Amino acid sequence: MSLVPDSLVGFITSRRLPDGLAERVRQLESGEVEPVPARDAATVMLLRERDGATQVYTLRRQRTMNFGAGMYVFPGGSVDPRDASDATGWVGPEPAEWAAAFSVSADLARSLVCAAVRETFEESGVLLAGPDEHSVVADTSGEDWEADRRALLDRTLSLAEFLDRRGLCVRADLLRPWAHWITPEVEPKRFDTRFFVAAMPTGQRTREFGEEADQVEWIAPGVAVERWKAGQMRVMPPTLITLAELAEFKTVAETLAGAADRHIRLIMPGVAMRGDEVHVLLDAEDR
Repeated sequence: MSLVPDSLVGFITSRRLPDGLAERVRQLESGEVEPVPARDAATVMLLRERDGATQVYTLRRQRTMNFGAGMYVFPGGSVDPRDASDATGWVGPEPAEWAAAFSVSADLARSLVCAAVRETFEESGVLLAGPDEHSVVADTSGEDWEADRRALLDRTLSLAEFLDRRGLCVRADLLRPWAHWITPEVEPKRFDTRFFVAAMPTGQRTREFGEEADQVEWIAPGVAVERWKAGQMRVMPPTLITLAELAEFKTVAETLAGAADRHIRLIMPGVAMRGDEVHVLLDAEDR
């Protein structure tokens, strides 16, 4: 059950989508085109506490990107087939537990957790990994770490190879499952995304990279929602609703504990034509 107030859901559903989608909506409704398959993906809400408030790490996607251009997002991206490798060191809840949380196979669950760790490192420099269950990497800011990050980005290095070379394991116990969203069928590029939440590891710091983002920001979730309402921050419905849900918790510890009580349901917003306008359809039953 989502903690998003009905007033916010109404605010979302009243928003019209770009006019360029109108023709595609008509084509889908008539059967002229088929929806593009959604790619499995993972995204992570990194949390920290500053000045008595919980903050989440966000990136604004480059305006030249072909998906979510100019939008604020959390670190994340598509699953790499190699993320499923059994060779990847692992600490924490077994893939079967993640499979139950997200209603997927154990193999896909392993891939999603590994993708979450890999993408977070690629896009923020934060690595949710350590040599064992008692410790986490303390610093990833050196030139050697940057070389590995770039190798992961261009896929010349797999997560399993990266961690094995450094004697590290994925710290699956640092992550919590949060939500499951699929991009609407009208979109030409679609993702089947599982959302995770994690606390910022002690000693590590985020770094700003320019491959996909032109701005990064730690922000209190409630402040982000207000900025969106004021037209000062562009976010897609999954990000907005997640921000509103996070804003209901006072501390990082409370947020992580709250994740254990969530029943994760698939949410796939629809769209509909109202005259010549395309509008988001977000069923309150699916919140």
